[in-house]
Amino acid sequence: MFVVRNLMPKERLWLPERLWNGLIGQSQGDLHDGNGLSDASTPNGAISNPIFENVDYDILTIGNHELYVSEVAYETFNQFSKAYGDRYVTSNVQIINPATGNFEYIGSKYRYFTTDHGLRIMAFGVLFDFTGNSNVSKVIKAKDLVKEAWFLDAVKYPQPIDLFIITGHNPVDTTASSSTIGTIYSTIRGLRPNVPIQAFGGHTHIRDFKVYDTMSTGLESGRYCETLGWMSMSGINSSTFKGNQKPRGVPNPTQKAIKVSNGTSSAPNSTTAASNLVYSRRYLDWNRLTFSYHAVGSQDSTFDLHSGQRVTNEITQDRKKLNLTALYGCAPETYCQSCKPFGADGNIFGLIQTALAATVINESRADIPRLIIVNTGHIRFDLVKGPFTFDDSFIVSPFDDAFQFIPNVPYSIASQVLGILNAGAFQKRSTDDSASHLLSTHDFSFNTPLIPTDACTAPDDQAKAQHSHLRRRAEPLTRNRRATALTPGYVTTDDFGTNGDDTPHSAIPFFRQPNDAQANASFPTTGLPEKVDLVFLDFIGANYIIPALTKAGGKYTKEDISYYVDKEFTTNSYLPAYARKFWQANVPNCPVGKGVGYED
Repeated sequence: MFVVRNLMPKERLWLPERLWNGLIGQSQGDLHDGNGLSDASTPNGAISNPIFENVDYDILTIGNHELYVSEVAYETFNQFSKAYGDRYVTSNVQIINPATGNFEYIGSKYRYFTTDHGLRIMAFGVLFDFTGNSNVSKVIKAKDLVKEAWFLDAVKYPQPIDLFIITGHNPVDTTASSSTIGTIYSTIRGLRPNVPIQAFGGHTHIRDFKVYDTMSTGLESGRYCETLGWMSMSGINSSTFKGNQKPRGVPNPTQKAIKVSNGTSSAPNSTTAASNLVYSRRYLDWNRLTFSYHAVGSQDSTFDLHSGQRVTNEITQDRKKLNLTALYGCAPETYCQSCKPFGADGNIFGLIQTALAATVINESRADIPRLIIVNTGHIRFDLVKGPFTFDDSFIVSPFDDAFQFIPNVPYSIASQVLGILNAGAFQKRSTDDSASHLLSTHDFSFNTPLIPTDACTAPDDQAKAQHSHLRRRAEPLTRNRRATALTPGYVTTDDFGTNGDDTPHSAIPFFRQPNDAQANASFPTTGLPEKVDLVFLDFIGANYIIPALTKAGGKYTKEDISYYVDKEFTTNSYLPAYARKFWQANVPNCPVGKGVGYED
C-alpha cells in the first residue's frame, strides 16, 4: 500500500496503474498565511482554495491557520470543506452555524472508506489542542475527544477495519509539547490491539518519522510546500485487499517498525501483536526536477498534462490579478531566519531592526527617542537576495499586527522590557485578543534547518544546470538520488535513520532566535535618553508589555496604550516601505542570489 502526503493530481503519478495498491493522498491543513496567492485576497484563501480543490485528496483536515480569523473559518466551512465532502475530516473542530446558532463539525467527524483495491480504512482528523481560534469555532481537546461516544463507537466500528489513519495538523512526535497524537493513538490501540495505526502529522514544520509500536508509525513531511512526503507499507492483513502486496519491477518496503537507533520499538502504549508489516518513507524536495525524475514518462513533452497546464494558467492569471509580481525593490543580500546566530551578518533580524527604525515613525513624535519591540514570530521565512515583491512581503511577514505604544516611559524602565520578555515564555495570543496571530520557532520546536524560499517554485536555469547530470526517467522512491555536489537543504534523522531524504543535501546550520527583537530610533548622538516612547505589536501590549513594565518597576495599565501609527500600517507593511526607500539600486534588474546556505 502506498500513502502520499500533499499529492499532486492523481493523473500525474509516478507509478503505473498496475502498482496502485491503495494510494491515498492527504493534506494536513494550514492553507493560509505565507503566500500572496492566499493572503492578498479577501477573505484570505478566496482565490487559492479553488486552486487547491483541483487536487484529488482522499483525506484532508484543518490547520490552526484556518481558524484565527472568523471569515476564513467560515469560508473553510461553507466552501472548502463542502468541495471535499466526507473526505474533509475535522474530528475535534466545530464552528457555529449562523443559520442555527449551534456548533457543528466543520467537516466530517471520521471517514470510513474502502480503497479501490479493497483496503478498509477508518480515518480521524485531529488538530492539536489549539486555543488561538476566533470565538466562532471550537477545538475539542484530545483528552475529551477520546471519551466521546461517537469516537469510541467509530473505533469499535461494526464493519471490518484494516487500517486506522490519524491525520492532523499535529506533531507526530508524541513528546512534543503540542502533540496530541499520542492520546488518540493510545485510545485506539487500547481498544483495537491488532489493527495497524498510521499517523500523518504537521504543525512543527519538520521532516520526521516516528515508530509507535510494531504496527504503528507516524510521518511528518516538512513545511510551506517544500516537501512531499511519501510512505509505503506492506503486510496489512485484509480479507478484501485485491492488490499486490509485493509488486514486481519496483523496490518494496522492507523495514519493520523498529527504531534504527536502538533496534527496539517504543510507544506510549505498545501492542504485543505479531506483525508482518514493513515500511518505507521518503522526503521529496518539492520542485519539478524531483517530480519529473521519479515520474513514469517524464520527458518534458509528456510530463505536462492538460489538467496541470490549466491549473498553471489559472495560477498565472490569478497572480496577475493580484499584482503579486509588483516590485518594491532589490534585496541586496540574503537574510535568513535561523541559519545564522541572532545579530550576525545575514541574520534577518538585523535587517528587521534597521527597517523598523527607518519606517515605524509617528511624524508628530519623530524626534522623541523610541524603542520598538517586535515578536520574532512575525517573520515567517527567509528573504533571499533579488527582487522583493508584493508576493514576497507575504512570504516573509504575512501578518497584519499594528504598532501600539506607551509614551514617555523612563528609559531606565523601558530598557529592561526586552530582557524580561526574552527570559520568559514565548508570547501567544489569548483567544479574546483581537490582534493578529503570531507564532515562533519556539512554538514549533524547530530542530531542522530551513531551506531557500524558492523551494516551491520550478528551479531556475542555474539550478537546472546544477542537476543536469540527472537523467529524466522513472526512478523508484526507495532509492536516493546521488548528486556529485551537494546543495544546501534538509539533512534529516528520524526513527528509521538517515536515508529518508530523496535528494542528499549539505546541512544548513540552525540557531534558535530570541522571543523578541528591539530597534532603537531617534536616540541622542551621545549618551542615553531620559525617556522614550515604548512601541510594540498590538497583540503583546496588555498581556506581556504591561507585566514586563511592572516587573521593571513601572506603573502602567492597558489604558495607557494607544496606537503609535495608523493601525493599517502593520508588520506586513514596514518591509515594503523600507524596500521602496532603500532598495532601489538595480531596479528593475535585480541581481539574484543563490539562496539560503550559499555564499553569494
